[in-house]
Amino acid sequence: MNKTLLSILLTLLPYIAISQYTDVINSNKPGESFSAFSVGINVLQIETGTTFLKEKHDLLNREFIGYGLDFSIRYGFFKEELEFLTYGTYQNDVFYDYRYNPTQEISRNNFKEFKVAFKYLIYDPYKNYEDIPNVYSYRANQKFKWRSLIPAVSLMAGINIDTESNPYTSNGVEGVSPFFLISTQNNFKNNTVLITNLMLDRLGSDQTDFEYIVTLTKALNMNWVIFIETQGIKSDFYADNLFSLGAAYLLNKDFQIDGSVSINNKNTPKVRRLNLGLSYRFDFHKDKAVEK
Repeated sequence: MNKTLLSILLTLLPYIAISQYTDVINSNKPGESFSAFSVGINVLQIETGTTFLKEKHDLLNREFIGYGLDFSIRYGFFKEELEFLTYGTYQNDVFYDYRYNPTQEISRNNFKEFKVAFKYLIYDPYKNYEDIPNVYSYRANQKFKWRSLIPAVSLMAGINIDTESNPYTSNGVEGVSPFFLISTQNNFKNNTVLITNLMLDRLGSDQTDFEYIVTLTKALNMNWVIFIETQGIKSDFYADNLFSLGAAYLLNKDFQIDGSVSINNKNTPKVRRLNLGLSYRFDFHKDKAVEK
């Protein structure tokens, strides 16, 4: 029910309360943002991908070329609104420093990030809300409704685990540091989902980051969804604005594949990334009996 192929199901079913569990996989891929909704109780979900990347810094006359492996493990438990997750990115690259003759080459590898967190849906605008369809007018059912401007809101809180002498973090960053993320999600009638993330990362460390992500997805049919995304990062260590676009395809109700490209609009550094990913769900969810 987020930026997955489930988008179309939500927009085709605007008259029922939105639950956490869905019959179709609810993945955070493609893109980098997190939806406001969880996977549902007793659902274990794995989301992973490979990123081929190149970053060149014209001012400092250096670049690196390599790949990253990202992962996310999500599990819903105790309440429909609650989700445990751990996620991160392992990067392997070769760093080229052209200021030296011959060129200095350094092989690097480490976890660029490794996080453990809980996410909880604190507000759902459709909970306990019943919107009765007009059986006499298709146009009345499709017209814009102001309620769609009210987003679902979730809060994620967790910790970073950073290793010593990590080439992908600021000097002195190691050990455990907290992070907090707020996610909002709007589900519109025209098969479109808007997600916004605001995050404060590595609080109290030598690299406290502020990050925002805005993702817009549109379901073309029951199998295809496309998306565009903008991501901003701001800290004393690194600042950037990234733009991504891509698509996902639903192979079956538990299996999704996706692909995307990401670029930025500067050359300090210039970023080029190609991502290929997949998401798979192990569904052990059982519906609760409805009391009469």
